[in-house]
Amino acid sequence: MASPHVPGLTSVVVVTADSGPLVSACVARVLASTVPVEVIVVDNASRDGEPARIAAAHAGDARVCVVNNGANLGFGTACNRGAVLARGDALVFLNPDCLVEPDSLARFRAAAAQDPGIGLAGANVHDAGGHPERAIRRRDPTLRRALATLFRRAGDEGVEMPPFAGGDAPESVDAVSGACLFVTREAWERVGGFDEGYFLHCEDLDLCRRVREAGRAVVFVPGVRVLHEQGSSSRSRPVFVARHKHHGMWRWFRRFDPAARHVAVRVVVWCGLWAHFALVAPRLAWRGLRARRSR
Repeated sequence: MASPHVPGLTSVVVVTADSGPLVSACVARVLASTVPVEVIVVDNASRDGEPARIAAAHAGDARVCVVNNGANLGFGTACNRGAVLARGDALVFLNPDCLVEPDSLARFRAAAAQDPGIGLAGANVHDAGGHPERAIRRRDPTLRRALATLFRRAGDEGVEMPPFAGGDAPESVDAVSGACLFVTREAWERVGGFDEGYFLHCEDLDLCRRVREAGRAVVFVPGVRVLHEQGSSSRSRPVFVARHKHHGMWRWFRRFDPAARHVAVRVVVWCGLWAHFALVAPRLAWRGLRARRSR
């Protein structure tokens, strides 16, 4: 049975899977937030010992909870398990390789308070060099848009949006980066959480789509800056990640793309996706082998 929701409390769910020492910094940065927080670390069978170290380091802090799944259940499923334990009236799903600013959660909450129609918000996620990541604000990746992006057809709307014009006002978009997602409790319960049919990748696109279909806005909040040290959990197993990413793309296509209504198009897309995976898998396998050897 879910705990009562605490007004003003933000519950941050961090899913780990051999995510390395950066998780400790991720948790520490969340705990330094200027608004009341709790951190729920949900571990998908890590072998690096990091979840246990976090539990020991914060043993006296009631704001920190570490949950061990015992198996790798996938990202969305682990998030859902964390959300069941969350007591806040707002949820943040944060990658273990992301570092928030002290005012990041406060800025999310302020945006939601100013516009009750907001159900989900994304951050201005950037890399160590200060460059914004491509996926922080985007359109639904339909087949038509993907082809327009691939072939750079002039006048056709692609997946990527035009460069951000600046300013601090939240911007309504189709989807935001899954590296840091703010979801109001009302929107979360309305859509029923992440679709557990995705194991890894594209579950964020699915959630954004269902929040919009439920009548709530998805927005990009430029003032929320988050540093993303991308890929800490996946550098040593890129083939595993790529396989699930392609599966996620196929699932999203079948669920939401109008083109999927046509059997012939579904066949072509399925063949194209898995042909692409077969093409990149050897290179990714070599990259993973080098990453494991360098440890």
